[in-house]
Amino acid sequence: MAETIDESKNVELTEEDLETKSKGQLIKRAGQLRDRRNELNQMASDRASKRDELNAKTREKVDEAQEHREKRDELNEQVQEHKQKRNELNAKANELFSKVDEAKSDLDLDDGKSLEQLKEEIEQLEFRQQTEVLSTEDERELIEKIERKRDQYQERKQKLDQTDGIDGLKEEAQEVRAEASKHHQKVTELADKAQEHHNKMIEAYREADDIRDEADAAHERFVEAQEAADRHHEDFVRVQKRLRELDKAEERERKDERAQKRAEAKKEAEEIYQKFKEGETLDTEDLMKLQKSGLL
Repeated sequence: MAETIDESKNVELTEEDLETKSKGQLIKRAGQLRDRRNELNQMASDRASKRDELNAKTREKVDEAQEHREKRDELNEQVQEHKQKRNELNAKANELFSKVDEAKSDLDLDDGKSLEQLKEEIEQLEFRQQTEVLSTEDERELIEKIERKRDQYQERKQKLDQTDGIDGLKEEAQEVRAEASKHHQKVTELADKAQEHHNKMIEAYREADDIRDEADAAHERFVEAQEAADRHHEDFVRVQKRLRELDKAEERERKDERAQKRAEAKKEAEEIYQKFKEGETLDTEDLMKLQKSGLL
């Protein structure tokens, strides 16, 4: 908890004090005011140092937040670059896959049986021809069926032989898609880092605000101590001024007293001198007074 000013240690001074207190009492009050002023000035200095320290920490946190902001913005720019590249590659991959689908559709490869299936069916029919006793008509129908299957097999094989270009196109599309996936992975990775710097930026700004609040409170405490010190200094100056006035008054009194004594001594010397002129006998003390006054 911040140190508070102990009001009971403050020294008060009223106009009545200045007018009624003796010189000794005022000298004592001046010393009290000076000492309390010095204490308060030291307190104000300590509080100013604390305030300045907090302000420096605030600037450090703001600088830290700014660094995170710049890093976040830099990463977000990279995210946009990889997004653009990813989208371009995905568009290219989609275009290539569309061309693959069109080529396959033109060759009618998605319908019909595979070469393995057709080959197996032909072998089954040939095995039946070789192992079963068939009528002439049934055998002829079986032979015709075998021929049709063989024709299907050849036709299918010819179509598949034309797919070399499609396979190359499909492989290229897959490679482009894989490259797009790499950029997408980079987008995710960089976006996570950007979010991390964003969160750190927000946290640094929040900490800067908290420290700034402390610095503002420290400044208020500094002002409180400085104003109290200034008030004691002003009262100290007032007492010093009053003491100088009293010193001048005392000096005037001493001068007046000395002047009065000189006048009285001169008058006495003149009286003694008059006695001397009239022939009266003077004692040693009278002669010394005449000599001191310059009349003898």
